[in-house]
Amino acid sequence: MKYTLSTILAGVLWGTISVFLKTLDTAGFGTLSIMLCRALISAVILFLFIFFKDKSLFKIELKDLWMFMGTGIISLTFFSVCYFRSILEIGASVAVILLYTSPIFVLIFSFFLFGEDFSFPKVIAVVFAMAGCVMVTGLGSGNSYISGRGILIGLCAGLGYALYSIFSRYALEKYDSLTVTFYTFVFSAVSLLPFGDLPSVVQNLNLKSVFFFLGISFFCTVLPYILYTFGLRGLETGHAAIIVTIEPLVGCLIGIFLWKEELSLVKVLGILLIFAAVVLCGRKKTV
Repeated sequence: MKYTLSTILAGVLWGTISVFLKTLDTAGFGTLSIMLCRALISAVILFLFIFFKDKSLFKIELKDLWMFMGTGIISLTFFSVCYFRSILEIGASVAVILLYTSPIFVLIFSFFLFGEDFSFPKVIAVVFAMAGCVMVTGLGSGNSYISGRGILIGLCAGLGYALYSIFSRYALEKYDSLTVTFYTFVFSAVSLLPFGDLPSVVQNLNLKSVFFFLGISFFCTVLPYILYTFGLRGLETGHAAIIVTIEPLVGCLIGIFLWKEELSLVKVLGILLIFAAVVLCGRKKTV
């Protein structure tokens, strides 16, 4: 039960990210600068926590660096840049649904990397997911504000998000969830250093922006990543991916009620199709 609850809470916290992101973007901070500050602040927060809790959690072996490069650079940096950009281009409610095509990518990776079977229900799930994406994004309905580039970026976010579960699966076999989360932030921050504009961020900081930078780092990064990584320790990867789909619900509600984004019947049906696809992907075989 504790693993399930931690995963649910992670999804709720992730679903609030558009509140912080849009506020910081409106204040004039670029996406990459927001990403860099988010990773740096998150790494510092977690460093202080681990330092006082258990310094042994900092220890990792050099041969395992690929795991944390995977969670930090290939997953967190890549998926976050794509996700943040998609929120700004196509809206929070659409971006968060495209993000949750990630279980479909997990399914594909598992087939090729781990030899898991590609059963008929899984094929149906892929069809549902793709149809749902078309309906949610309004393709063919004359909604010109939804760009093809925005859709592609949103799907890339789903791909990067899926990779976190893949790399974490290996890392959690050897390391504590706090260790995995901390080095994820460290590698993400390092990968973003050449692209973010820290001097500009510091120059334009005020009390409100400091609050939102701390918020996006603590409430939308440190806490949910710890909770989700902890959940992965006690749940199957597919099961955790299904539970955390509460995030699109939270993201959609925020997009609709806070940002006044449209919620049509077609979009609702598309959301339901994607949810159905995710459930089908996570179903266990019955004998």
